[in-house]
Amino acid sequence: MALFTRLTASLCLSAALSFAGTWSGSLVDSKCYASEQRNVNPTDTLNFVDRDQNLAIRYCSAKSKTKSFAIVQHNGVSLQLDIEGNTKAAALVQKSRKRSPFAVDFTGEILGTRVKLDSIRPQ
Repeated sequence: MALFTRLTASLCLSAALSFAGTWSGSLVDSKCYASEQRNVNPTDTLNFVDRDQNLAIRYCSAKSKTKSFAIVQHNGVSLQLDIEGNTKAAALVQKSRKRSPFAVDFTGEILGTRVKLDSIRPQ
């Protein structure tokens, strides 16, 4: 009986951890955005550097030639898209032909700093 209870509890917990959700953020070129995040002054003595995240998002906005995408959530967390997600994001960018920053809603499974994307749509 104890084994059955443990097995049931572990199955419930593992199902909860892999639950897909819906989130929103800005679609950016992942290489450009990562470069902007690493661009710091090596002589800076402050532990925290005040950055204009919106400027980086606008500068690295997804374009029709972008191959590798990321979604920057409103809390500043950047999530890399998987291969299928990059394909879906590229189709969205090509279809919309929008030049300003892409605000998107997406569903999928967040695995660390990556997203297994199920769907993506403009806000």
